[in-house]
Amino acid sequence: MDEMRIIKKFIIRKLYRQKTWMHKHTSIHNLPKGLPNELRSGKEVKKAIEELLKEHILLSKPTHYGLEVSLNIEKKRDIEGLIE
Repeated sequence: MDEMRIIKKFIIRKLYRQKTWMHKHTSIHNLPKGLPNELRSGKEVKKAIEELLKEHILLSKPTHYGLEVSLNIEKKRDIEGLIE
């Protein structure tokens, strides 16, 4: 489960640095970019994204070309606590 925490932290930090809040979105296919190859296995990253969506840390926006995500501004304190 340590890998899962590392992946979640990486995704949250990446979106935080890019200021991807609420109405600014990015494709879920861009989230694993930058992760080390051993952590980029599709199953682990997909599971991490699903958990972040269930925890409402990530917000989803379905589009005709795929799923887009952004950080939930209402969880800003929780997000900042996770990345420190």
